[in-house]
Amino acid sequence: MKTMIRPETADDFNAIYLINQLAFNRENEAHLVEELRSAGAIILSLVAQMEDRIVGHILFSPVVITDADAHWQAVGLGPMAVLPQLQHRGIGSALIHAGLAELNKLGHDVVVVLGHPGFYPRFGFKPSKPFGIAWEIDVPEEVFMVKELRSGALNGRKGVVRYHPAFNGVE
Repeated sequence: MKTMIRPETADDFNAIYLINQLAFNRENEAHLVEELRSAGAIILSLVAQMEDRIVGHILFSPVVITDADAHWQAVGLGPMAVLPQLQHRGIGSALIHAGLAELNKLGHDVVVVLGHPGFYPRFGFKPSKPFGIAWEIDVPEEVFMVKELRSGALNGRKGVVRYHPAFNGVE
């Protein structure tokens, strides 16, 4: 079965909620998506569709990176979810590739992610600490990563990443 990646529509909202709930085995991420949507804090939201069924979802939202001298905007990847019975079939990878390509077209140049260090590096994500980028919450270095969509986008940039306040409800 071929998977199509496309922007979310209002008709997808219930399926997106269910996918996030099932993939994370709780409602926190599903509620987060709804809160970001109602706050107008979504840069890009894509779904993976197989035939007439939504099977995956990825969301990108704005983050602010602040240091003593300046603050600048980047993009945060997450949550990303695939129905549990369809995981490990390339759907998540297809969502990431499509999302990063679209963000690049839209002119964004830096993406951060809190995620599995065995998965995200295959898409070009690298630990953020060597770039002088840290998350406001203390996590192991290898799980908070950054990717330049434009070579040199991080030159002279550093700071602490802050996600939208809606993320405070996700633990």
